[in-house]
Amino acid sequence: MGFSELSIILGGPQGSGLETSMLALSRALAYRGYGILADREYYSNIVGRHSYIHMSVSSKRIPRSLTYPVKLLISMDAETVFTHFRDVEDGGILVYDKDTRIKKIAEIPSMEDSLKSRLIRDLKTLGIGEDLESITEMLRSRGIVTIGTSFQVILKDLMKIYGIDPRSLSRYVSGIVTSSASLLLGLDREALRYGFESVFSGRPKLVEQNMFIADVVWRELRSYEGLLKLEDSEIDFDELLVATGNDVVAIAKIVSGLRYQSYYPITPAADESFFLEKYEVSELDGSVIGPVVVVQTEDEIAAINSAIGAALAGARSATATSGPGFDLMVEGLSWAGMNEVPVVITYYQRGGPSTGLPTRGSQSDLLSSVFAAHGEFAKVVISSGDHLDAFYDTILAFNIAEKYQLPVIHLLDKFLANSTSTIPLPDLDNVKIERGLKPVPPGEYKRFNLETLVSPRAPLGTPGIIMWYTGDEHDEHGHISEDPDSRVRMYSKRIEKLKLVDEEIPGDLKLRVHGDGGGDFCLIGWGSVKGAALDALGEIVRRSNLRGVYIDVKMLWPFPRRELAEVIRRSGFEKIIAVEHSYGVNIADLAAMAAGIRIGKRIAKFTGRPITLGELTQALEKVLTSDIEYVVISYGE
Repeated sequence: MGFSELSIILGGPQGSGLETSMLALSRALAYRGYGILADREYYSNIVGRHSYIHMSVSSKRIPRSLTYPVKLLISMDAETVFTHFRDVEDGGILVYDKDTRIKKIAEIPSMEDSLKSRLIRDLKTLGIGEDLESITEMLRSRGIVTIGTSFQVILKDLMKIYGIDPRSLSRYVSGIVTSSASLLLGLDREALRYGFESVFSGRPKLVEQNMFIADVVWRELRSYEGLLKLEDSEIDFDELLVATGNDVVAIAKIVSGLRYQSYYPITPAADESFFLEKYEVSELDGSVIGPVVVVQTEDEIAAINSAIGAALAGARSATATSGPGFDLMVEGLSWAGMNEVPVVITYYQRGGPSTGLPTRGSQSDLLSSVFAAHGEFAKVVISSGDHLDAFYDTILAFNIAEKYQLPVIHLLDKFLANSTSTIPLPDLDNVKIERGLKPVPPGEYKRFNLETLVSPRAPLGTPGIIMWYTGDEHDEHGHISEDPDSRVRMYSKRIEKLKLVDEEIPGDLKLRVHGDGGGDFCLIGWGSVKGAALDALGEIVRRSNLRGVYIDVKMLWPFPRRELAEVIRRSGFEKIIAVEHSYGVNIADLAAMAAGIRIGKRIAKFTGRPITLGELTQALEKVLTSDIEYVVISYGE
């Protein structure tokens, strides 16, 4: 017998190779068919501050949410133990560097003073010393297995065998973490080697050095091998893809026929463009499909404007950004709306306002996305709830943009961008590319022909066709015009495209109802709360015998007012609750404004850390069994 599911935290300083550990371990687990979901949390500095990976592993399914407490904590440094010792469940395991056992909380320069004070106060209340050794003794009293090993000894052996510069040894700590986790989880050496080979592709020496570390770890910790052994996987997929949200969106853009991507480096959007730069595809199965041109511009204003220019030239075009960058793009967005330009803005939300929490997540940009820009014009805002959704939604964004000739904002967030998941390979038979191209009629070309809401669109430079684009109001040819009759007709033409979108987009692409369609309550949300929300429905049934559904709002503008009203009317829910990573839980306000639906209860989290299953379940129980209407959840360091 073994474990079917468990949670893990890997922690250490930013820049110490934690992401390498996560990728190698995730791919080793996926090699044996396990499902994983791993979130990467880090401070907004390059090196030094505390970073950690929060991971769920399952032999039965692909995990949808993260949970506390965790079964295994592996620490690169004393700060990780101080920060997360409360997160380890009784009977769990801590692996740590025993050379740090005399460290005290007050000696950790990278730890924020507020956290230090809170921990010291809590430890005094518990009667525990402020050093690492006292904490490990307390953990052992709770039945937690504490495994101290000397990282320095392992690395010295590596240095002797391979002649590595002592200044470079810290780069190999990630190998100790990955190997320790693999040993405890009962992974075999072949799977571990696969994990290292996939991360260090083309660098066989690094693979061998990390496998040497694995041999030392297996020798040092052999008595603990398989202590958290996973059951054999029951996940029935021939192939699994291991990817971050950034990766998945980039892959989908290539599949969709992207030809131009602009960006200015900003967290957490930049990794998507880095992926496109690394895996630019110009030939597939012997067929030339054309390159993806990826351009790092001087700022976000240039990014949106160059993407608009590429779209006018006929290319499938996009830009990727986050909150501060999107703010700079708004004037360009308005220009695209005025000129009916099919451009996609991939928008990864992070904690604001201003620079805010630049490496943490948020969903607080919902209303700014829907109402961005001056004046009124048609734009579409869609969202994705998980990695697989993000693949199909990315292609949908391009299809909508070109079919209806308007800008599309694809809302994601840091949680999805920086989390790694195993997903089944997307079904390309379900992928349809709709460019919405219409033949240009003979005779005089009118780019903004008023006889139809969606006018014929010829790329700039088309032989024999003349066209004009301006930021001013214009007539059918694109010439500047302030005639009031023309203004009314042209202004209406642009906005009324939203009626077409509302009428023609299938209902299941606007919102999806998860559950049996009825019950005691309805939970409404969007984006990356999806996984925790779906798992919480099952927990609420188990713990409180209350049945509910989750409504995942996928098209945020135009808002699916008819579809949402019909679901609520048909089901007759006693309580409607909204959940969101924001203070205001803005989806509730949008539903009230666009659909006249009042959502009385709201669950909010705005710490910048992801909503976990346990805290959402507790918050739901609180609002379902009391008169409380607003709950703020805040767990996670």
